[in-house]
Amino acid sequence: MSTENPMLNSVKEAFAPVTEAFKNFQNMEVPEAAREFVKKQAETAKERTADFYAGSEKATDAIESAVAGSVSEAAKISRNIQQALYQDAEAFFAGIDKLASAKSLNEAVQIQSDLLRTRGETLVSRAKASSEYLSKLVTESAKTAQDNFAKVYNKTA
Repeated sequence: MSTENPMLNSVKEAFAPVTEAFKNFQNMEVPEAAREFVKKQAETAKERTADFYAGSEKATDAIESAVAGSVSEAAKISRNIQQALYQDAEAFFAGIDKLASAKSLNEAVQIQSDLLRTRGETLVSRAKASSEYLSKLVTESAKTAQDNFAKVYNKTA
């Protein structure tokens, strides 16, 4: 009894050019000039993002110094959002730089997968920190409101 299957062999032979082309495509090298162009564009965009972030920091400082109290909490939240957006932009540009360095499709897919995993971890961390901060803020606000109500009640009693 022969272990060869003539039907299977003919299918393999028929698809051999496609299989070979796919293997070659996965290992196709990205030209150095293309990688350098992407890196240069990403660096320019990164610099512009840093300039924008610096400007938004100055605006937040001006608002923060002009007012106090609960507005300073709003400014703190605004500052944290600005910081998160800036970190996201930096991570994005670092990811583009890494992807531009990929010499094959397989390497690019692995880099993208790593970037997505890291992004997910960052989002979970931020969600946890935001939840903790909001809980603390609500607790402190409730305590302040309770203290203020007690002061008003004691004055009228």
